[in-house]
Order: sequence, then C-alpha cells, then structure tokens
Amino acid sequence: MIYINSFLVCGTICLIGQIILDNTKLTPGHITSIFVITGALLSFLGIYQVIADYSLVGSSLPITSFGNALYKAAYEGFQNNGFIGMFSNLLSTTSTGISGAIFFGFIFSLIFKIRD
Repeated sequence: MIYINSFLVCGTICLIGQIILDNTKLTPGHITSIFVITGALLSFLGIYQVIADYSLVGSSLPITSFGNALYKAAYEGFQNNGFIGMFSNLLSTTSTGISGAIFFGFIFSLIFKIRD
C-alpha cells in the first residue's frame, strides 16, 4: 500500500503540472516556481506534513518538497538565531540538494548531446 500511496501523490502532483503546462502559456520554469511556492505554503499551513505522512517518499520526489525544505530550514533558523539565522540555516540546509543538481546536470550535459 505504501507504493500505491506514493505513486498516487507523486503522480497527482505531476499530473497537475502537466495540465497547467498543456492548458496555459506558462513555461516549465514558471510551473517549477509555482510548485516550490506551493510546497512552502502547504508546509506553512501544516498540510504538507499530512501529505508526507500519507505518501512517505511520494511527497519527497516532486519539486514541492524543495519548497517544504526551504520553509522548514528558514523556520528552524529563525527559531534558533532570529532573523539572520533564518537565512544562514536556509543556505546550509538546502545547499546539498542545489549542489547535487548542479553537479549531476553538468555530468549529464557532458554525456548527452542536445537535439534541435
């Protein structure tokens, strides 16, 4: 049942993104930004944790989980060190994911060629 719940949640998030992409003039960059903000907003409202408990890994795969991670890191930093801690904890917590994306993007750009 864990696999089904994960598939349904992740698939639903991706389906929403595809429907937005097909029916609007928004670019993938716009949709990515919207999903990051949505993940942070759902985390602020306490809804994202309910979704994460239901789907386990299914909610950590889409880009909405990055918004959730940004919100959690900023909130934790704010609680520990005030306003400045919000930014310092934000960068230290999410830098691993950002660095990994840059590194693997570079590696894959060396392996594969762009088609016209």
